[in-house]
Amino acid sequence: MTSRKETAAPPAIVWFRQDLRLSDNPALAAAIAAKVPIVPLYVLDDAAAGTWKAGGASRWWLHKSLEALARDLAKRGSRLILRRGRAEKVLPELVAETGAKTVFWNRLYEPWATARDAKLKETLKARDVTVTSFNGSLLKEPWEVKTGGDTPFKVFTPFWRAARSTLEPASALPVPKSLIPCDTWPASDALADWQLLPTRPDWARGFAPLWTPGEAGARARLAAFVDDGLLRYADGRDRPAEDNTSRLSPHLHWGEISPRQVWHAIEVAKQSPRAEANGDKFLSEIGWREFSYHLLYHFPTLPERNFRPAFDAFPWIDDKAGFRAWTKGETGYPLVDAGMRELWVTGTMHNRVRMAAASFLIKHLMTDWRRGADWFWDTLLDADLANNSASWQWVAGSGADAAPYFRIFNPVLQGEKFDPDGAYVRRWIPQLEACDTRFVHRPWDAPNFRALKYPAPIVAHDRARKRALDAFAAMSGK
Repeated sequence: MTSRKETAAPPAIVWFRQDLRLSDNPALAAAIAAKVPIVPLYVLDDAAAGTWKAGGASRWWLHKSLEALARDLAKRGSRLILRRGRAEKVLPELVAETGAKTVFWNRLYEPWATARDAKLKETLKARDVTVTSFNGSLLKEPWEVKTGGDTPFKVFTPFWRAARSTLEPASALPVPKSLIPCDTWPASDALADWQLLPTRPDWARGFAPLWTPGEAGARARLAAFVDDGLLRYADGRDRPAEDNTSRLSPHLHWGEISPRQVWHAIEVAKQSPRAEANGDKFLSEIGWREFSYHLLYHFPTLPERNFRPAFDAFPWIDDKAGFRAWTKGETGYPLVDAGMRELWVTGTMHNRVRMAAASFLIKHLMTDWRRGADWFWDTLLDADLANNSASWQWVAGSGADAAPYFRIFNPVLQGEKFDPDGAYVRRWIPQLEACDTRFVHRPWDAPNFRALKYPAPIVAHDRARKRALDAFAAMSGK
């Protein structure tokens, strides 16, 4: 008599990566459709990522998100298998352990990941294992949007116009009710053994009250934004003291919600005339994310090299003291300092303030944009290689569709325009709570400046602006 184990269909491996959700997950849905036992797998592959392995803040988020995913799988009769090491070694080993004949995953677009995945597909194919990959993280894959000359776009507006002209996202896939379990589960690492959470010291203690990593948290965050923040988004998105932004970026980076789910939720909300313009403005930010991945895929050196080669000759300054002051929020410019302190406590920074802080580092301190990008990579919960690289190069003026180098944010004027009553800077800089609103963004002019015990500016704006413009002129030969 043949045993059940001998006749059972070989299991399928679903390799979770930056798609830590069960709903609208094409790879998982395909495995479920095969009606075989499923082995859900997550691999912590720091070796392949190299320089771009998840930073400190991202690792905190990853730990919490994996906990949530494991709970969601357990509710459906399954379990999450954790393995650490090179995926090129881990996957074939797990295939051999389980007898799996199929592997499903959703595609990644980072250069290190595309190179690794291509090799892995060949390795598994040679072992008669079928590998099927899907688009689970973009509205349009990078090769699907091209210019009339069949080349990649380098400017956002025409890119987004072209993408939107053919953009009809399919309906999101539903949450599965159950997954077929394995008769015998392979061994799994203990998540705690990966030591993703900081302990000595626990610099992430301020994250938990503000964030709920995981699919349920992502869906709740989207619902709250649609119900409340969306109607104020177009006008209010630049005001850092107000809660007018979606705060979805870390959820999108880890794939706890898909851009397709976000798109459909906003399109439904746009049926209200009051929400239409706000919805379009928000979707253009989703479009910038798409554009960033478009650039990273077609120009894989984007995180390390100037997109515009002329900037290779820019005379960056290694201002160690200035960089340290910037990281600590002690530049003497309240808007910049508030942003850097918000980042350290919460793992995020308001986008308007990100631009001002990045501009200050690059143009006031003449520090290479890559140093700032590295700092953000380690401290941002939503650190995303495509977005981080494209955005820093945009501010520097060295990237695609870049802001001109001579566009230099004045941190005082930015603060007075977008934080007029100083509520944002007072929230993060206690020394300025007693500062007269007239001087809150230029406290050195306040009669009681010394009593405030807030640092004087480490560089004068006018002098720094002239130095930056002179350097740009010398680089460009003007």
